[in-house]
Amino acid sequence: MPYQPNDLLVRHFQSNGVDLTSKIEEQLNLVSPNSPNIPIYRDMMLTVLRMAQEDHNRWNAKITLQALRELEHAFRVLEQFKGRRKVTVFGSARTPVEHPLYALARELGEKLAQSNLMVITGAGGGIMAAAHEGAGRDHSLGFNITLPFEQHANPTVDGTDNLLPFHFFFTRKLFFVKEADALVLCPGGFGTLDEALEVLTLIQTGKSPLVPVVLLDTPGGNFWQGALDFIKNQLEANRYILPSDMKLMRLVNNTEEAVQEINQFYLNFHSSRWLKHQFVIRMNHTLNDRALEHMQSAFADLCLSDHFHQHAYTGEEHDEAQFSHLTRLTFTFNARDHGRLRELVDYINLPENWALAQAKTQQRAREPIKVT
Repeated sequence: MPYQPNDLLVRHFQSNGVDLTSKIEEQLNLVSPNSPNIPIYRDMMLTVLRMAQEDHNRWNAKITLQALRELEHAFRVLEQFKGRRKVTVFGSARTPVEHPLYALARELGEKLAQSNLMVITGAGGGIMAAAHEGAGRDHSLGFNITLPFEQHANPTVDGTDNLLPFHFFFTRKLFFVKEADALVLCPGGFGTLDEALEVLTLIQTGKSPLVPVVLLDTPGGNFWQGALDFIKNQLEANRYILPSDMKLMRLVNNTEEAVQEINQFYLNFHSSRWLKHQFVIRMNHTLNDRALEHMQSAFADLCLSDHFHQHAYTGEEHDEAQFSHLTRLTFTFNARDHGRLRELVDYINLPENWALAQAKTQQRAREPIKVT
């Protein structure tokens, strides 16, 4: 999301006869000279100073401090894994080892690791332990919640640098989604359903980038099929959601399909971002003229005005020049129909729509793909 300077904060302290802006920027330049993020850090510090000035509630101050510490610590620890794609796996912590779902989750973790994908879970038992067990420590990340009872880290990540403890559920949930290039949901309880609906809401509303959401069940299982039937018969039928919102999730019954769904999503699609009022999709391969012409009519409903434009890097994304080699597909996205956006991604991922006939259809290793 674009940064908007908070001039109200600056004027607030100026109106009180205290000009702190220059002093804060001076200190920031000492610890991080020439950083393009100085204005952001300045506003963060001014926000804390205004909170201190009002000094209403000690509990509010403690919550803010704890949340800020957790965010900073997680950012710092996860920096070492920045160059790797990650898949968040959700499911019940109460799934016993002898249950078929446990074996399925362990197999999923193994196959994700074979595709060089890291596996993120809540670091507990059940599905979480199984997925980490299959992936192994080097391909596992655990985001554990500190509770006085019940929740303990599983043996794969316990005591390692791949385990991050969180005090707040909301900061932990932030990183489950922020770090995920895909999500796989196994059957589970209230917590699993909560995560599933929250992720779908975030993607549907554009608050989180479009990523694959895979619903994994055992062959013949009806857990997710029953949930999808309810969504279709109640939510879609009553127009609480768009029919295309059903495209935001895919039901599979084996781990091969789950991993294939994720790899296929990134076959050509690399990442996306908003640039002012334009939506930009970065692609590994340029689309051919036939495919681009077809898109103008087949996906015209996604554009508020004008058409789809394919072009090379122009330098406008000055903060992400590392992606300058990627082709851009730019359009005025209506910012509403993300299910249709998923259909567009599926279209550009078809090798027959690429300009180079000899382009490889296998996913190649590349830089981090989660960009917001």
